[in-house]
This record gives sequence, structure tokens and C-alpha cells, in this order.
Amino acid sequence: MSRTYCLVLACFLVLTSSFRTRAQEAEPHIHVIVDMVQLNVAVTDSKGDYVTGLRPQDFLIAEDGIQQRIATFAEGNEPTRKVVDIAPTDGSGAATAKASGADPGTLGSLVAGADVFILFDTSNYMYRGFVFAQDAIADFVRSLETADKVAFYSYSRNLLRATPLTADRTLLLRGVRTTVAGDDAALYNCLLLTLKDAAKFTGRKVVVVFSNGPDNASMVPPEDVAELAQSTGIPVYMISTQQAKLEPVSTTVFERMTAATGGKAYFAKTWRDERRAFASIRDDLAHLYAVSYYPQPNPNLGWRAITVKLVGERLKNYHIRTRDGYRPQPARFSASGAAGPASESDPN
Repeated sequence: MSRTYCLVLACFLVLTSSFRTRAQEAEPHIHVIVDMVQLNVAVTDSKGDYVTGLRPQDFLIAEDGIQQRIATFAEGNEPTRKVVDIAPTDGSGAATAKASGADPGTLGSLVAGADVFILFDTSNYMYRGFVFAQDAIADFVRSLETADKVAFYSYSRNLLRATPLTADRTLLLRGVRTTVAGDDAALYNCLLLTLKDAAKFTGRKVVVVFSNGPDNASMVPPEDVAELAQSTGIPVYMISTQQAKLEPVSTTVFERMTAATGGKAYFAKTWRDERRAFASIRDDLAHLYAVSYYPQPNPNLGWRAITVKLVGERLKNYHIRTRDGYRPQPARFSASGAAGPASESDPN
């Protein structure tokens, strides 16, 4: 083999390798990053009373049938604790778990309480009973003593961020009292924007919607709103008056959306029922179990189904309410094609 031929062959291999490397760098790469999946789990008995005192080992969580290991755990308003596996001592061979003290280094954003986003219907459906609704919301705001921060939004055709997320209750009450009635109702548009705002914050979040009727101005379908709430792990609670019940479609949508996200729907006949509904939501938030896990390897980049069960004969008749799945969020790309850091910290 001549030296000339060898030199040509070497140059060809170098050029081929260079082209291949450039082609690979130019190819788009989709990165799906799931840092931590957070669940708010309500457990009730046959009478509808909350079940308290459960431990991490009482819960069995699976994602697409793949069993998950609980990372953090909290009950009600107590501080979130890291869960560590310990060796079994009963000879059964089954791993047990215990909750350790709060670790401020890794759990700084997962603390007691939750951030609550209140979305108030100020459309023309709300002309009747407007003041009573304001009173009920004001009482609800005052009662949220254990919530970290609260935001108050209102909507008609457009969303008004009256009071961004804050711990100042006086500022919140001022936002409630200064709302005025508007025109058509774009509930799903505005709820979608509220969920996007809430998803920017780490830790536990919940959205509480007060609606006096159906949606007659949105461009966004309710299915998209429900999926975003599920994927971001934000329970949606809805309090609606009998006006919504006059339209069966709205009633069904409200019930399905809240159930899919782990929240609840209430239909209030009177302003007293509205107050009781807000009190029920406050009670629910105080009794939720906050459970999180880092997903085990899963090739599914689409919708992932979540199942939560209780372990043991004595717990089998209890009822569980939580979200039923999520869709992993693709990482954002910078101009160079690298995944941006903002998406890496977004919890699911």
C-alpha cells in the first residue's frame, strides 16, 4: 500500500469523522427532566372523615405500574421530612421506611403549608350575590393562617392579577374588596394562566376557583387546562353556585377537572353554602398528605399514570383522592440547543 494512498485514506477518515460529529451536534435532542413528582393525597374513611396518623410505609405508589420509592412525606401542615430506607428488623425481607427530620439543605422549598391561588369570577354571571361572594372569600383569606402565601386573581373575559403571591393578608383583603363585576366569562383561559403562574413556584400549591356560572368566552378547552393541572401537580378546587348546575356540561366539566387533579367541586345554593364550601377546602388542605418521589427509569415520554394505594388489611377500605397522572415536561432549549436550566427545577 503506497504512502500516498494511506495519506488519502487518513484524510478521508478524519473528514468523515468531522462531518459525523457536526451532524450529531446539529441534530435536535429532546430532554425530559422530571426532578420530583409531588402528590397531595387525601385519605378518608367510609363516613368521609379524614384519616390521620398514616406513615410513609402505609403508602404504595406506582407510575405506569413501576413501584416508586417515597422521597419526602408530610401530613397536613407539618414540616416536610425526607424519607430514608432502613434495613428490615422483622426478618420478613420487606424494606421499611421512616421519616427523618426536615433537611433545610435539600428541602428548603418544601415547607409546611402551601401557596394558595384564589381565582374569583367577576363576570356578568356574578351580578347577584357579588357582595356575599366577596365576604366569603375574605373570610377564607383570613382563615388561611397556615398557608405560606396567597394570591388573589379575578376574571371575566380577561385575567386580573389583583394581588400577586404575598403573605400580607391586608393587601389581599384590599384586592378582594376592590373587585368589580365585568362582562363575559373566560374561565378556562384564565384558569390556564393561573396554573402557569402557580407552576413557577416550588413546593405545595393549590388553586381555588369561585365561579358563578359556565364559561362562554374561552378559546382553551377544559381538557387542556385539566392536563396542565395534573402535569404540574396542582389540585384545583371549584366552588360554583346553582347557576352552573343549570348547564349539565359545565357541572360535568367542573367535577371531572377537580377529581383528575385531586381537588373537589362544590355547588352552593346559598351564600351560607359558599362559606361552608370554603371551610371544607381549608379543612381539606389541613389534612392532606404531601408525598413526593423521584421517578424510577421509565421510557414513556407521554402520559404517565399514577396509582396510590394503602398497604395492609386495616387500611384497604379507606378512600384515596389524588391526581391520576402527569405528562413529563420537555426541557427548554437555548439557542445552542442545550437544555436551559429553568426547566430543570420545575417540579411535576
